[in-house]
Amino acid sequence: MTAETTDAPAAVSNRHWLKRDWPTARKAKFRQAAFVYLHVGLLYEAAAIAMRNYELLPERFGPPGLYLALGVVITGLVFAGLYWAQNEWVARVVWAIQAFRLPPLVSRGFFYNLAEMRLPPAFYIAALIVVLVSMWMLARAGWDL
Repeated sequence: MTAETTDAPAAVSNRHWLKRDWPTARKAKFRQAAFVYLHVGLLYEAAAIAMRNYELLPERFGPPGLYLALGVVITGLVFAGLYWAQNEWVARVVWAIQAFRLPPLVSRGFFYNLAEMRLPPAFYIAALIVVLVSMWMLARAGWDL
């Protein structure tokens, strides 16, 4: 076999450490993951605003407004990292961070004591579904599944 007849995988441009150049199918996965994460961020912000309005957010870690603003900034940075930069490490790191959300969502959604809960289990089950869909899309982009 000569070098001309072997099928080499498509080369990925490494000209910049942040912005990568991917084949068209992989670019679509990053764009999809970006919009799914944008919706996750919007849902978390909406839930946090509703919880703040009902005085369910603790203030022991600082004012809720600060965390709402940080949520907007983080969501924007992750969206940019996925949509424009299309960096696989952004997808992988966010996937790993979301994996840490799973245990509390499962425990509060399924293994609970209603007398001690301030929010219904359905709130946590809905958040669990949203996080799992987001992790699925992030894994598709980050590991080209």
